[in-house]
Amino acid sequence: MSIAEKFISMEYGPAPEDSKEAITWLERHGYRFRHFIGGEWRAPAAGEYFDTVDPSNGEKLASVAQGSAADVEAAVKAARAASSEWQARTPHSRARSLYAIARMVQKHSRLLAVLETMDNGKPIRESRDIDIPLVARHFYYHAGWAQLLEQEFPEYVPCGVVGQIIPWNFPLLMLAWKIAPALAAGNTVVLKPAEFTPLTALAFAEICQEAGLPAGVVNIVNGNGSTGEALVKHPDVDKIAFTGSTEVGRAIRAATATSHKRLSLELGGKSPFIVFEDADLDSTVEGLVDGIWFNQGQVCCAGSRLLMQESIAEALILKIQDRMSTLRIGAPLDKSIDIGAIVAKVQLDRIRKLVDQGVADGATCWQPQLELPPQGFYYPPTLLSNVHPTSIVAQQEIFGPVLATMTFRTPAEAVELANNTVYGLAACVWSESVNVALQVASQLKAGVVWVNCTNLFDASCGFGGYRESGYGREGGREGLLEYLEPAWFKNAPMLPVEKTISSSDSQSDEDSNQSEVDSSVSTPPIDRTVKLYIGGKQMRPDSGYSMEVRARDGRLLGQAPLGNRKDIRNAVEAARKATPWAKATAHNRAQVLYYCAENLSQRRDEIALRLAAVVGEKQAAAEVDLGIERIFSYAAWADKFDGAVHNPPLRNVAIAMNEAIGTIGIICPGEAPLLGFLSLVMPTLAVGNTVIAVPSEAYPLITSDLYQLFDTSDLPGGALNIVTGYRSQLLKTLAEHDDVDAVWCFGDDAGATTAKAMSVGNLKQVWTNEGRAIDWFNPKIAEGRWFLEHATQVKNIWVPYGE
Repeated sequence: MSIAEKFISMEYGPAPEDSKEAITWLERHGYRFRHFIGGEWRAPAAGEYFDTVDPSNGEKLASVAQGSAADVEAAVKAARAASSEWQARTPHSRARSLYAIARMVQKHSRLLAVLETMDNGKPIRESRDIDIPLVARHFYYHAGWAQLLEQEFPEYVPCGVVGQIIPWNFPLLMLAWKIAPALAAGNTVVLKPAEFTPLTALAFAEICQEAGLPAGVVNIVNGNGSTGEALVKHPDVDKIAFTGSTEVGRAIRAATATSHKRLSLELGGKSPFIVFEDADLDSTVEGLVDGIWFNQGQVCCAGSRLLMQESIAEALILKIQDRMSTLRIGAPLDKSIDIGAIVAKVQLDRIRKLVDQGVADGATCWQPQLELPPQGFYYPPTLLSNVHPTSIVAQQEIFGPVLATMTFRTPAEAVELANNTVYGLAACVWSESVNVALQVASQLKAGVVWVNCTNLFDASCGFGGYRESGYGREGGREGLLEYLEPAWFKNAPMLPVEKTISSSDSQSDEDSNQSEVDSSVSTPPIDRTVKLYIGGKQMRPDSGYSMEVRARDGRLLGQAPLGNRKDIRNAVEAARKATPWAKATAHNRAQVLYYCAENLSQRRDEIALRLAAVVGEKQAAAEVDLGIERIFSYAAWADKFDGAVHNPPLRNVAIAMNEAIGTIGIICPGEAPLLGFLSLVMPTLAVGNTVIAVPSEAYPLITSDLYQLFDTSDLPGGALNIVTGYRSQLLKTLAEHDDVDAVWCFGDDAGATTAKAMSVGNLKQVWTNEGRAIDWFNPKIAEGRWFLEHATQVKNIWVPYGE
């Protein structure tokens, strides 16, 4: 065949990558790998090993140690022993270590890329040109954070010992995403690689030795799910960072509920790829190739749902089919291959099963006529059209090279279809109109949105999901914060069980530094009527029952309504309908909060007088005065808690927006009935959330003063809803409610456990004080960025520029 004919046919000859160095590396280890614990290689305690297989041909690569609880114990002990020395190092010293690792990754880049492809099955071009350079980038970037840590986070300390569990789709890159920020923040690490793909993690252990990292700072324990379970449940692990399936994420949430472990989860996705009629269709198709056939579609943020505007659907489908016919599938070490092997037979079988089920649901399956290799685990690029939005292939993560297509007519319909899933990890928007693209991007429930591009990542830009795609971020400033916590919080004392000011064992004046209420002070009449506050209206409780509220001396102050499950349901519905508040500008939210402070100031003496019957005159006066200040603070923050514009080393800017989480249920503390309420509710309102608040059981009568306050301050109905009652019962209902996006619970340790354990249904975000005492009267502790960061989630919108 002539050169001209070859150019027309676009037939490629083989271009295999030389695997000699990788084979030599395997031979040097005798094709047998132990755990890396305390800076040395250790045989598994139980003596068990498992095989890792090359997915391109099904042949064994090596035997790897199977971790047991004893191995995890040894690794955690090594990490704990190394923790104090690593934390005591200067920021510059830690920065030099991370810089050295980055240099070593570059030095061994080709070996790492070949190992990754052999162990995972992804094309060598992706390992070589995307994964490994990003690994080095993460260590370079976080070396910078290590250097600047004390300047940028002066009041923060590392979590301690961090357990990290990573998936098999990006084995070394996911390692870098987790280990780099953990070390930069001063933590030590026990990492469990995926059972299918442990080899590059073990190569990284050698890099740690070569870079001179102190023994025990990084420990790697191999194994299956039981090894990960032992790590998650280990009592001396301070934080768990997990990337993997939503099902396993739920199990981890449940397993850590009774502990004080920090938790970040990066879970599954069903990302929409939205194409408008004005999009450049040729560019769109190339973006789609990267969006769904990159890494054989084994990407949590893969653009697996194609949403096309009706007018261009037919033309776009034809272009996609033409492009699919040119994709090359085969041995992943071939540099001219586009689609490599599926990681394992079990995953290949799952893809086949889901596609068959999608066809049974009514989808039309189209695949190009590509010859698959006779050995190994391969699946052709697949296009499913006529997919119903409720079909299994539109709702469940397939994690393979399968694209499901649907159509829409208007931008509003596109947003509705895009958000019609339990996930919220990523999305793509293709349009030549920046107005349309950014308007749609702002409405998508996704942690990352790519405009006219796809699958772009950088260490400076946070990555993570909304809803059942998990919570927490990796990369950027917000990713580093996942491995830090306020110094005062880490050392705060624990609250007594069910401690409230109104209980019989309330604090003495000497302990609380408050004075007793003067007997001459008048108290509210016993028959004072208080109602729930739902949808901007006073409402009687569904139960028809009330609870007694008594003063410190036992006098009956009045009755508060006893809210129940139905009242919470009504409050959540009202909060969901409060769109005027969710869509209000930051300036307008600030104005409303200023009005609240102004109106509270007008009623200062009246409210303090009634509150004094429960907490004493001195505390009551302090709560009102500091409450006014606290509202002012969050009114000030409302239009100043800005995001950032990142400048990754690409032709893009990434707009990091602090977005409201949505509807938040708040269990308020008992020890400061007014100030505790305002300290939690105000930051959530300031950034645009809607709220269901359960006030202190010590003095729920404060509700009447609060709803009068908000009624006169132009707060839209439903933005804030107040349900009084027994906190343990209402907390359970809020935590289990699938239309609540987050729960804040501030009280004793039992309440924190309940909030975490009952929230696994929709994996809502949970923030608690972990049973620790908080000084609500200290603004350095009880207000500011720490609260605002928990009231928001960061969405990164990537926007390309240039020709």
